[in-house]
Amino acid sequence: MKLRETLGLLCLVLGCSNGQVASSPGPQATARRAAGLPLHQIKLPPGFRISVFAHPVKGARSMVLSPAGTLFVGSRPEGVVHAVLDRDQDGVADEVIQIASGLNFPNGVAVREGALYVAEINRILRYDGIEGALKKPPKPAVVNDSYPTDEHHGQKFIAFGPDGLLYVPVGAPCNICLRPDPYASITRIKPDGSGRETFARGVRNTMGFDWHPRTRQLWFTDNGRDMLGDDIPPDELNHAPAPGLHFGYPFCHAGEVTDPEFGSQKPCSGLRPPARKLGPHVAALGMRFYTGSMFPAEYREQIFIAEHGSWNRSKKIGYRLSLVRLDGDRVTSYETFADGWLQGQEEWGRPVDVLVMPDGALLVSDDKAGAIYRITYAGGH
Repeated sequence: MKLRETLGLLCLVLGCSNGQVASSPGPQATARRAAGLPLHQIKLPPGFRISVFAHPVKGARSMVLSPAGTLFVGSRPEGVVHAVLDRDQDGVADEVIQIASGLNFPNGVAVREGALYVAEINRILRYDGIEGALKKPPKPAVVNDSYPTDEHHGQKFIAFGPDGLLYVPVGAPCNICLRPDPYASITRIKPDGSGRETFARGVRNTMGFDWHPRTRQLWFTDNGRDMLGDDIPPDELNHAPAPGLHFGYPFCHAGEVTDPEFGSQKPCSGLRPPARKLGPHVAALGMRFYTGSMFPAEYREQIFIAEHGSWNRSKKIGYRLSLVRLDGDRVTSYETFADGWLQGQEEWGRPVDVLVMPDGALLVSDDKAGAIYRITYAGGH
């Protein structure tokens, strides 16, 4: 075996530090390794098809696509960040490169002006000129290291907004508690890390947000509190048309559930209700507006949500992709789009994030199966 191949195998097993690269081989190997994933169990609407875009992608969670076509993928306890390349754009990754390891829950990734931003629990890193050095990444610059160090709800989804600012959530460091700013909020900072301000409060733990393609207003998922029973409270889809709104936590959940411990301090009537109540404990994470042209017209500017799945119900739910339909800013329906990662009460996969590709396909990350799927539409075929 050649030295490079030997080093690559060692990296895959042991993990690589910055400057060392773990790289998987091409699409034929991806297909072989993905053969064990039971995609035939995934149910989709007529005309849609699901396939494996990349596998294995260790702990695949939040995703971002660079203008040049590199897919960057964060992870959680795995501590790694991947670059996924589909050079011939055939819908199957040619190479998966581990560009960083040993990080502190690097869930969130964002791209701006050729740089990759990575969110650890308490800080934001920036890898300049990353696409020219995927196999020998530069040492990252620390953009901001002022965020709390709590691991409980400490992992972050990040994204640049239409205003050019980087939006960074800070989850509540508990199931239910009252803590000062910046806890239970969505903050935003300048690209250089300065000027931190709180955009929204009362947000227990958001792991996905996006801006409406026309109104440029923020929408985000939020995970409801635990230990009030199987069906209380629901997770939330929220709409923030302006800064300064309070979305209820820890006083009120889903717009109407008064918290037994903190509810007496603020009534639900004075807080922002969700745009839509989602399933209870489904762990709604990544969400995106569908902006492609591949899917039928009725899907455009609608919201896809990755539901990671419940851990604290007597009967599991979630483990699916949901679709929220809008009429303007009004939610008209909440329905299952893709289901089957949960079989009975055993799950083989857990969706985390969704991402619309330039050709209109929808990518779905799965941290349990270590895979990224590609959903396409081909009419009646």
